[in-house]
Amino acid sequence: MTGFILYGSQASLFTGKARGYMNWKGLSFEEKAVDEVIMKTVILPHVGWPVVPVLQTPDGRIVQDTADIISEIETTHPEPSVMPAGPVQRFASLLMQVYGDQWLLLPAMHYRWNYNEDWIFTEFGRSSAPDAPASEHYAIGKQRGEKFRAMVPMLGINEATIPGIEASYEQFLSEFSAHLEEFNYVFGDRPSLADFALLGPLYAHLYRDPASREIMERVAPNVARWAERTISGQDHTGDLIGNDVIPKTLEPMFKRHSAEHIPVMEATNALFAAWCETAASGDEVPRGLGMVPFVACGCEGQTLALSFSLFRLQAALDALDELSGNDRANAEVFLTRINAEELLSFKLPRRLERKNCKLCLV
Repeated sequence: MTGFILYGSQASLFTGKARGYMNWKGLSFEEKAVDEVIMKTVILPHVGWPVVPVLQTPDGRIVQDTADIISEIETTHPEPSVMPAGPVQRFASLLMQVYGDQWLLLPAMHYRWNYNEDWIFTEFGRSSAPDAPASEHYAIGKQRGEKFRAMVPMLGINEATIPGIEASYEQFLSEFSAHLEEFNYVFGDRPSLADFALLGPLYAHLYRDPASREIMERVAPNVARWAERTISGQDHTGDLIGNDVIPKTLEPMFKRHSAEHIPVMEATNALFAAWCETAASGDEVPRGLGMVPFVACGCEGQTLALSFSLFRLQAALDALDELSGNDRANAEVFLTRINAEELLSFKLPRRLERKNCKLCLV
């Protein structure tokens, strides 16, 4: 019997999310950087494709995907709970997870590859080949990192859209910073799932990468301090906001998500419905379903329709569907206030599930 092992990378968006959560839970775990040996002996045999983070539990089981890692740990180590007690706050946390995991990916990838490329290639090389001479890290990292760099145009990050992506991100920083003037975390004075969902892009890419950290420090030092607190996992005893209240200071962030990402998910859902017409239960769903339009601060482009965004949204919609009575009414008021009424009638044509670390049709 051993402790938890988190296989990942300091530069990985989702490893940052998992690390911050596990630090906050106070778990004893070893983090191992994924080099070629670990990739060949652990990741590929158990997961089937190259991905981080991957958690090895004390009894030797392998868990992949941050939502599954969090669910696994919440089951075996339920206190403190990462989920707020209030049902509307729980729904809002899952909706924030869609934002952090799937939409803040655009600024995270833009700033990494258009502001920090040389630095991140060297970082990749140092992480994947720590025993190689430092003079070789850039070349090694470039070979490894080109596949990530190639995602930038697929996400719709180009000369036409970059002004809008940057404007939207800086406005988001200002909005989150204003919220942090009143609260230490998203829902009060200790972290919750919403914080760890935002932590992935905001810490692992946008705080750690030096050029984008300078922007964060300049535009929103409150957010930089939040990132430092949240990755450390230092706050366990603070209270969340009572009475299942969603603070008004969060509404600008949620409105931004509603304006920019919900239309993308609606277009993605239409492509998913077309794909489902010839698919059967158990079929693996493509990661990308095609290209769909998006708008960020007036700049228009086309971005990859990510099927996983629908899976993340499905979890939030499930939580919404479970609400009744006053809780349902309060959730509807919240969605109206953030201009997200579309979610009240949003339906996936088929349910999604993860089987053998792959996204499949139920």
